[in-house]
Amino acid sequence: MGNFEDLLAWQKARQTQKQLFTTFYHTNQNWFKDQIFKAMLSVSNNIAEGFERKSLKEFIRFLNYSKASCGEVRSMLYTAEDMGFCDAETANFLKIQTIEISKIIQGLINYQKSKIT
Repeated sequence: MGNFEDLLAWQKARQTQKQLFTTFYHTNQNWFKDQIFKAMLSVSNNIAEGFERKSLKEFIRFLNYSKASCGEVRSMLYTAEDMGFCDAETANFLKIQTIEISKIIQGLINYQKSKIT
């Protein structure tokens, strides 16, 4: 791996950010919009930050933060659906995206941990 941009998890997070921002950009509930945007940005930013630290243990720690942020986004998507900020189809599509990113990140965590032992 040369750069964090080469990581599939970061690439997928970036794609999902665009979809999420497009979906909720015009939402007038700033409390919601701010929280879900920050959480989604944390997914890709933690991948990048951990990668750039050039320490395997630090990278794993930041991957865990990133995975946790995926869970936060997914939880917020339930709120979005329940409060009518988006329809069920859109929320489910975005939830599936975050689940996929979480799985990719978990695979990366497992791989990095295997390099330690």
